[in-house]
Amino acid sequence: MLKFRQGAISVLIAAALPGAAIAAPCNGPTDSPLPIVADLPLTLDLALAQVRYAAPEIRRAAFETRARRAEVDQAGRRLNPSIGIEVENFSGSGPLSGFDQTETTVSFAQTFQLGGKRQKRQRAAQALAVLGDAECRAILRETELEAAITFYELQAAQQLAELADESANLATALDEAVSKRVEAGAAAPPELSRTRADAAALQAVALAAHADVDQRRYDLAALWGSAEPVFAPPLPASERVLNASEIGQGDVTLHPAIAAAEARATAQDAQQSATRAAGVPDVTISAGVRQFEETGDNAFLVGVSVPIPLFDRNRDAARAAGYRASAERVGAVATEARLRSRQQAAAAQARASQQRLSLLKQKALPAARSAYDATVQGYTAGRFDLTTTLDARKGLIEAGVAVIDANQSLNADIMRLKSLIGAAPFDGDLK
Repeated sequence: MLKFRQGAISVLIAAALPGAAIAAPCNGPTDSPLPIVADLPLTLDLALAQVRYAAPEIRRAAFETRARRAEVDQAGRRLNPSIGIEVENFSGSGPLSGFDQTETTVSFAQTFQLGGKRQKRQRAAQALAVLGDAECRAILRETELEAAITFYELQAAQQLAELADESANLATALDEAVSKRVEAGAAAPPELSRTRADAAALQAVALAAHADVDQRRYDLAALWGSAEPVFAPPLPASERVLNASEIGQGDVTLHPAIAAAEARATAQDAQQSATRAAGVPDVTISAGVRQFEETGDNAFLVGVSVPIPLFDRNRDAARAAGYRASAERVGAVATEARLRSRQQAAAAQARASQQRLSLLKQKALPAARSAYDATVQGYTAGRFDLTTTLDARKGLIEAGVAVIDANQSLNADIMRLKSLIGAAPFDGDLK
């Protein structure tokens, strides 16, 4: 369980002070992302670079962070003085009908905030600025993860399209074999109609698979705000092997969602302090000069005014802020527990995907390919019927699809695990 760090407010607020190092892109990009070269295969690093420096959600969060830093400066401003001019005893009746009895007063007033209001208000604004930066980093991490998973989905879609093309080619080759047997009188003509219908269906599947590749290219490009993907699909995925750092051994407390939850609680603490201070009465001191028109004399005047906290001491608002601070602490604990649960679930899923992929690649796929090759040869020689051959090819296609799906699932699970602990490629280091 997360232990809410004592003194966290000082550490978090220090990060929002001018001159503190806050990494791009939430603090604004320091350089341009790697360019996408048209028609070249996309890489994961290149996709993440585009997301980090061009994703609309991240840019919006970055602007909000800058706005909150501006509010820190505004919160530290002192109250403006006021000037007043008062003209009395003119345009009345009798001796006051003109301006001979006029009294003119020019005064200046300044309100002094007591109870450390300005400092606590600025501290609350600083805490909100830190929260804005933490929320931006959390959005960045989630967007990066979405981009990584979409990248591997695109990679899998491309492999499925290639498999669909291969399946259509197998159907065409089988159609030619059936045609020769029909011409030789070794097979009935309906078998040729069946294989041609089957070949046409697989060609349609291949067209749909290529359309899915294009759709996922657009989905990925949309993550960094591009309406037109100029890149080519990524190269085929290589087989992944899990290691200790990828199966739940990392530290999820470094996840930006936890930092955001802690910053949210810290901001509420600072807001509670500022709200309590708001109940302390302020003092307004005024000074001026009064001129008597009748005698031409002048006199100084000084005044002090203090509101009487008779009905409202802002205690209810401070109490409400305290409840919200407690709620955010509960939320911080729940956030860490949720991330740890996600880590364990993703690790279990990754192990299962690894075992599934290994079994499919080493046993199921080779067996399915061997079975199909044998049935094609047997059908050509007249030892097997067409149904057996088509079933064997269906098994080969299903095994190929299962391998691609298992590999994509494994890559997605590994990305989820790495995202939770901030490991590459989610550590900001693009190679």
